[in-house]
Amino acid sequence: MPLLSAVLRLAARMPLAALHFFGTGLGWLVYWASPTYRHRLRENLRIAGYGDAPIRHAAIAEAGKGLAELPRIWFGRDDPDTLVHCGDWAVAEAALAEGRGLIFLTPHLGCFEISALYGARRLPLTVLYRPPKRAGLEPLMLAGRSRTSARLAPATLAGVRLLMKALRRGEAVGILPDQAPGAGEGEWADFFGRPAYTMTLAGRLQQSTGAAVVMAFAERLPGGGGYQLHLQRISTGPLSPPQLNRAVEDAIRLQPAQYFWGYNRYKKPARSAE
Repeated sequence: MPLLSAVLRLAARMPLAALHFFGTGLGWLVYWASPTYRHRLRENLRIAGYGDAPIRHAAIAEAGKGLAELPRIWFGRDDPDTLVHCGDWAVAEAALAEGRGLIFLTPHLGCFEISALYGARRLPLTVLYRPPKRAGLEPLMLAGRSRTSARLAPATLAGVRLLMKALRRGEAVGILPDQAPGAGEGEWADFFGRPAYTMTLAGRLQQSTGAAVVMAFAERLPGGGGYQLHLQRISTGPLSPPQLNRAVEDAIRLQPAQYFWGYNRYKKPARSAE
């Protein structure tokens, strides 16, 4: 998609504040253009206890900002360090120093894309990703996510093996913990009080390697001021699906408007059992 690539690279030159300004409008455009998205966003907010209008309006705008900032994150010429402020990096260093590897959990909260770029500049990092439904978009996504030395592992058996090998070398891996897994790859566990099919991969990797687990959340700052990366060590014991969901809920409560509430988190995968 040469034209799309050219547009994204052109947009990458825009100031972050401008991208977020246009992203606010984009968020509202998508909201009103898609009844399915609109209903899902409102319903997911209601289930989680955030049904009031101010948070809903902020969530619509933040979702648009998340789309509009991607060109700058993937193809911008600036160093990711100029956009990210992190006072918690010692958490990752201490976890990695234990020598059993480190699992970063980065939910659909804030700018999760820049979390991996920031981390990959500081330590060996392998990130699990799910190829987009439109195959033509994958080269763009891979190019953007490979700006630093991060290694990308597809959400396949081969990709899981790459994660396991990285952890056994004492390295770090990154996983989206709230991504709905495929049939046979998860268990049902409450997420904000409603059953959601939840991945077991993070727990299996932790139990197999003894890796430390750290929640990572890049909060989007106002006025195009960049991002504040929050890191918090979680769970020293087995990470079950209910514990995983509670950890994600705790992270969302820090900045609920910046969660991607339009994601179909409660969908039932084909051929799965309730």
